[in-house]
Amino acid sequence: MSKTTDISLVAQVAVFGNGRAFDELVRRYQSPVRRFFLNQTLGDSQLSDDLAQDTFIKAYTNIRSFRGLASFQTWLMRIAYNVFYDYVRREKGKVNSEQFSSDAPAVERVAAANSSFLTSHSSFKMDLYAALALLKPDERTCITLQLIDGYDIAGIAKITGLKEGTVKSHLSRGKEKLATYLRQNGYDR
Repeated sequence: MSKTTDISLVAQVAVFGNGRAFDELVRRYQSPVRRFFLNQTLGDSQLSDDLAQDTFIKAYTNIRSFRGLASFQTWLMRIAYNVFYDYVRREKGKVNSEQFSSDAPAVERVAAANSSFLTSHSSFKMDLYAALALLKPDERTCITLQLIDGYDIAGIAKITGLKEGTVKSHLSRGKEKLATYLRQNGYDR
């Protein structure tokens, strides 16, 4: 039996309201969506799960707007990107919103994002999240989409709605900041 394509599953959901087809799409893409949110929230797994759930709800309610101009995964990641930035805008001005901006000390933001994370995961992950915390939100998004999720510049541009030149700039600045931080913390290989 051949694996059902994303387009076929989307069509089944959009035309027939097939819940099982949507469940399959969720199974296929819940890990990348959740990983995206974990990286953006600097390890806050509860918030990441909430944002991922919001993403899939929005995808389900808007699935008829999927036109197939990009892959389903790119379309879904664009929704995830919008869900995260809607959350950040909504939380702007609240105490915790500092954890997603680059003007608070990096280690404090990581601790604020999820204090249990610091005690239960490896020091490398702590250092990686602390390094990601140094980045501006758009830099962090571009870096994680490329280095962790494997998107190329064109794919990142589709997801974020940024121009390719802007994506390249964010990647360049972000990589330099990451390299500097990691070198200063003993990762010089």
